[in-house]
Amino acid sequence: MDILLLNLIILVYLLATLYLGYKGWKSTKDSEGYLVAGRKTHPYIMAMSYGATFISTSAIVGFGGTAGLFGMGLLWLTFLNILVGIFVAFIIYGKRTRKMGHNLNAMTFPELLGKRFDSRFVQYFSGLVIFLGMPLYASVVLIGAARFMETTLAINFDVALLIYSLIIAAYVIWGGLRAVMYTDAMQGTIMFVGMIFLLFITYSHLGGIIPAHQALTDMVNLVPANLAALGHAGWTAMPVSGSGWWWTLVSTIVLGVGIGVLAMPQLAVRFMTVKSNREINRGVLIGGVFILMMTGVAFTVGALSNVFFLQNQGNISINIAGGNADSIIPLYINAATPEWFVYLFMLTLLAAAMSTSSSQFHTQGSAIGRDIYETLTNKKGGESILITRMGIIVAMVIAVTLGYILPDNIIARGTAIFFGLCASAFLPMYTCGLYWRSATKAGAIAGIITGTFVTVFWYLFIHKAEAAPLGICKMIFGSDVLVSQMPWPVVDPILVAMPLAMLVTVAVSLMTKRPKDKHLEKCFKGIK
Repeated sequence: MDILLLNLIILVYLLATLYLGYKGWKSTKDSEGYLVAGRKTHPYIMAMSYGATFISTSAIVGFGGTAGLFGMGLLWLTFLNILVGIFVAFIIYGKRTRKMGHNLNAMTFPELLGKRFDSRFVQYFSGLVIFLGMPLYASVVLIGAARFMETTLAINFDVALLIYSLIIAAYVIWGGLRAVMYTDAMQGTIMFVGMIFLLFITYSHLGGIIPAHQALTDMVNLVPANLAALGHAGWTAMPVSGSGWWWTLVSTIVLGVGIGVLAMPQLAVRFMTVKSNREINRGVLIGGVFILMMTGVAFTVGALSNVFFLQNQGNISINIAGGNADSIIPLYINAATPEWFVYLFMLTLLAAAMSTSSSQFHTQGSAIGRDIYETLTNKKGGESILITRMGIIVAMVIAVTLGYILPDNIIARGTAIFFGLCASAFLPMYTCGLYWRSATKAGAIAGIITGTFVTVFWYLFIHKAEAAPLGICKMIFGSDVLVSQMPWPVVDPILVAMPLAMLVTVAVSLMTKRPKDKHLEKCFKGIK
């Protein structure tokens, strides 16, 4: 494809993005418009914004590359993404979140939790968890986009990262959530089309569905010895039950991300942007099909890239990528697809990354402006929005800085860490707050503190994948982890921290005074 035509396509895409950002800015008049898009969002825009925010380059590049390493077992994550991330999230959590958010005039996820439990601490502590915990997740999304730009356009990684970040800043800072959701809907549509093409091209290369999967099954004897020793049993089989490889796949990747989605602040706030449950019901089908195409295709293609590279370059994907799973999908796209599709897919990844990044930065900014600054100072209005915009700038600077210094193979892990943190810190009190009238302020505070600090402790001192590189445990205790007996060094924090947080939330609530009936009536008005 002529470079002039490529530049024209990118220019049209960027102009469309900036136009939608401008449209969002023009229609944003107050805090409600900036933070919850005026609460009158169309179901298609809400569902596509939810899906595009959920699925980013971390899913397509990071987890797609991880599927090239682990195999088809990652499709269990697709199953959970649809069952939990769409059906349960929309029907079980979304409807009550929307109504309670309206009842309490909440404009952020932490504000919803804080007002439900009548606790300023819950709101600003939740804001702190988001602002301090999300930069790693935000940075890996930036890395995924910049890596593909680097591979495809031969642009220096540092330059690609900076350009990409400045484009997002142009519409997120001024346009607020309405601008973010408008651009998300467009970007999600581009992503959907790109993934359909990718699936078709992949099966065409490999002779069809059955031959492709049979060839992948027949590669079992090519599993590297070091991975086989960890429990890798082939790319179409689950790892050996109870092995280190199995625990990583099941606890960290599948459960960590599959359950963590329920308590993602940037996703939960989407439910508060629509005016009725009718829009949420309509969004279930749109969101379910979107997630199936995004994650199902990415994980399938990632695993099948092994067949393509073996047949064309005589080696498996991870070896072709030089040991860096984050490079598998970009290398496969550039090697296996026609030039026109490489550029279409670049737009797909840019759309995926920008839709998620914009929501991440908006969420971090609102955490600083609305949940921390307003809560601690009691100052509202224009000054709060200014602080929110400044928070967005700070969040972007932190994420870009991390993008320059983080190591390889970090995209999938960085995503799983934040999803797991949100599940452990927020999900117990969020669930109790929506469904249990006897959940108390003290119970919510005890739960969020337990979930947060057990998760941090586990990453620093127990979970080897993080504890060993960080070195804090070794510096204090002289060993990589406190407990070396299997399976604890490979058990993800979510399996320990989230149940503990739920237990503490319930136990403390039972031991403390039930909220006043007048407050509960306000929270649950119109909720059956």
